[in-house]
Amino acid sequence: MTAAYSDLTDKVVVLTGGAGLLGSCLVSLLTVQHSTVVVVDVNQSALDQLSKSLPQSARDTVSMICADISTPTVPMEVIKTCLDRHGHIDVLINNAASKSDNVTDFFTSDEDFAAETWRAVLATNLDGAFFMSQAAGREMLGQGHGNIVNIASIYGIVGPDQRLYDGSEYLGHQISTPAAYSASKAGLLGLTRHLATVWGPRGVRVNAVTPGGIESGQNDRFQKSYGAKVPLGRMAAVSEIANAVLFLVSEQSLYLNGHNLVVDGGFSAW
Repeated sequence: MTAAYSDLTDKVVVLTGGAGLLGSCLVSLLTVQHSTVVVVDVNQSALDQLSKSLPQSARDTVSMICADISTPTVPMEVIKTCLDRHGHIDVLINNAASKSDNVTDFFTSDEDFAAETWRAVLATNLDGAFFMSQAAGREMLGQGHGNIVNIASIYGIVGPDQRLYDGSEYLGHQISTPAAYSASKAGLLGLTRHLATVWGPRGVRVNAVTPGGIESGQNDRFQKSYGAKVPLGRMAAVSEIANAVLFLVSEQSLYLNGHNLVVDGGFSAW
């Protein structure tokens, strides 16, 4: 069930990684709240599929931008396009994350992890989030209000338990969590706290959501192993993470700033 947030009506929300698993769910929830959503994603075919899946009632309030935010100059171009379309920006959700161009390279062991793969992951997960925040934040500071939500990860606050990965697969690939991913998400939490303290006094809130593992194509062995480490006994449904993001986006969270909302079923509470 999704909470109703009347304060999100007509708010302009920029969502990176908007055609992915969590992003698509957020688009659905935001349109229910009558928000105007600008979906940014590097995958044009995924954007096309998302566009086709939208109900007719949402097609006038959702627009798409195909862009690679890992290129430092692109976020400024994205924000300019948003301003040209809508005149202002109320919310930025930094959700884009990369496994690089080759999933096999991403799941390589840390001792063999390639420098170019490391840079590709951080360029999207951390650099892209900063440059999007910088471009959107400049406009938000000028208008005196704004809200930025960064999507981090459980592996930004704890180390990965390697026992989970024995015999585990994701979409046919042997699963692992490389250092590049953990470092990028931990860096994103540091960025959240920094911007919250610098921009908070000027009306721009910055918070983060840290999801636990989301059920999304892992094999049964991994889901059972992961669930055994969670007090609630299971992985998260994507909607459970999306609703937490929606809360931070709304004005029900007005006194939250620099906060990391951990939505992990108790994974980190043991």
